[in-house]
Amino acid sequence: MATDGVREVEHEITVAAPAAQVYDLIAQVENWPRLFPPTVYVDHVDKGDTEERIRIWATANGEIKNWTSRRRLDRERLRIEFRQEVSSPPVAAMGGTWIIEPLTADTSRVRLLHDYRAVDDDPEKLAWIDRAVDRNSTAELAALKSNAELVAGEQDVLLSFEDTVEIDGSAKDVYDFLNEANLWKERLPHVAEVRLTEETPGLQVLRMDTRTKDGSTHTTESVRVCFPHHKIVYKQLVLPALMNLHTGYWLLTEHDGGVTATSQHTVIINTDNIAKVLGEDADLDRARTFVRTALSGNSSATLGHAKEYAESRR
Repeated sequence: MATDGVREVEHEITVAAPAAQVYDLIAQVENWPRLFPPTVYVDHVDKGDTEERIRIWATANGEIKNWTSRRRLDRERLRIEFRQEVSSPPVAAMGGTWIIEPLTADTSRVRLLHDYRAVDDDPEKLAWIDRAVDRNSTAELAALKSNAELVAGEQDVLLSFEDTVEIDGSAKDVYDFLNEANLWKERLPHVAEVRLTEETPGLQVLRMDTRTKDGSTHTTESVRVCFPHHKIVYKQLVLPALMNLHTGYWLLTEHDGGVTATSQHTVIINTDNIAKVLGEDADLDRARTFVRTALSGNSSATLGHAKEYAESRR
């Protein structure tokens, strides 16, 4: 429905999980990169008990967008209202509401309402927003259902871990090494090919062919949000077969002795592909070990080369 240039739309889905549990997943924005496919990164600008301001980086129709939103959280009514404070063109204004309705003790209906306007009330821009909202809402609700039911079922498919190295150098030099991923083919032995695009400073799309120990390669594509000179956050959009999700970050903490550099990974194992990738006798534990070993090996190698680069520049 459109009134005075404002479009109002609604999407919904039924989830086999308690309403309060679903509400908590949506309320805790640190969950969003693993819950919602379009979301790359979210952080708090201000945080209160019932009101907060958040910054969101997400993909929309293949483009990387970011904006700031205010949210009003009402746990008693299981509602979260949101309104973009600073929208990203072609959006002139956008807001909406999450409404979680208990159906039974273990099932709930999730309704996602949006209202929005296009810049200059342009019909073509409005059509672009229509497509983005429909695509993202459908993907977000399907992913919310999958993840909420995964949590309710207590399947041990989520894996998070870190690798850390101490570097006798500057955070800027380490950051430069990690940020300049277009040079990784020359700098990192496990990178076979790399393509980096950065149309907006600090927002990167990184496509990379990585070598495995048996000599084969696999292709990944990630969106990266870069915060000089202390953090690079990423989310893989094209994943290896054993993963349904891979997010992570590079974190640099400078201190008197140099820099603590950390690589963090969060993964959801694709259980449907365990047998195909690892053999018929492989189980979830083996898949978890395989994924952790592979990712940790690559990130530790990258940190090691970043260490050499930064320490050589002192």
